[in-house]
Amino acid sequence: MITILLVILILALIGVFPSWPHSRSWGYGPSGVTGLIVIILVILLLTGRL
Repeated sequence: MITILLVILILALIGVFPSWPHSRSWGYGPSGVTGLIVIILVILLLTGRL
């Protein structure tokens, strides 16, 4: 399960990288959402619920 989450997270980080032509006009929204997901996963890992 952790491996699947890690792969999805890495793909999300690559997808929101602002150098891609389709994501230049998106601003900080997608990277903010990805950062929020990272924070939630870290909290779940530290509490032992994941």
